[in-house]
Amino acid sequence: MADVANPSTSRARNEPSTAELVQRATEQVSRLVRDELALARAELTEKGKHAGIGVGLFGGGGVLAMYGLGALLTAVVLLLAQVLPAWVAALIVAVVLFVVAGILALVGKKQVSQAVPPVPAAAVRSVRADVDTVTAAVRDRGRS
Repeated sequence: MADVANPSTSRARNEPSTAELVQRATEQVSRLVRDELALARAELTEKGKHAGIGVGLFGGGGVLAMYGLGALLTAVVLLLAQVLPAWVAALIVAVVLFVVAGILALVGKKQVSQAVPPVPAAAVRSVRADVDTVTAAVRDRGRS
């Protein structure tokens, strides 16, 4: 007959209690969340550094390209001024630029509308996988 006064005799000596198992699971989940956040923070820091340098270089290249484009447009106006009055040549170049700018704006608007809503899909999948793993482990532990 089981000894009611001493509950430890009813279970194996090496098997931890339910309270200990819950405490371990809580600690492991907390550690998992902290580790995931630390990994994400480190990854974002590294990517942020590279992005900052890249954006700076890209911006510098963009400024120089704008000066080059200005010089090229001036050359086009001067070339057209050889056969047309200067003001007509400048007007033609300006109209062409506005048409190209409008087309680019419409394409850009379409791209932006496809980017909404901005949800980090990979991070959501990773967290769901972690939750599913923990849930399955708890369920399996509860059956045994």
